[in-house]
Amino acid sequence: MPKILLIQGANMVHLGKREPQFYGTTTAQQLDEMVRAWAKERGVTIEICYTNVEGEAINRIYRAVEEGVDGLLMNPAGFTHAGYALRDCIKAVAPLPYVEVHITNIEKREIKSVLGGVAEGVVAGFGPTSYRLGLDALIDVLERRKRA
Repeated sequence: MPKILLIQGANMVHLGKREPQFYGTTTAQQLDEMVRAWAKERGVTIEICYTNVEGEAINRIYRAVEEGVDGLLMNPAGFTHAGYALRDCIKAVAPLPYVEVHITNIEKREIKSVLGGVAEGVVAGFGPTSYRLGLDALIDVLERRKRA
């Protein structure tokens, strides 16, 4: 059973409480329940980690590699703009596949992700469904690599 780490970046813990005009009213707890259900349906285990500190995210990714985690799904959130150290970490742990997700369409909001360039792909703009789509994409990457 593949193991996936979901990192929720800076400010995601306040989901459903902050800027509902952008992020909707789904709370972090509700989103976690949805993601866990989607992971269960797909036959993968998922660990969800929230952090407002870029260094903690970096440490968790390195630890995940040591633990044999198969893939990284992340909403970098507040790290999207300037997470260069996080980007370097993701590059360092290649070939661990990374899929980036965003609740909002960051392109429409003219936000440039410094992490998107090291991702297998980026899913953005579909609200909480972005997580399901991102999870499906990450699982697809894992399955293709397994067959190769």
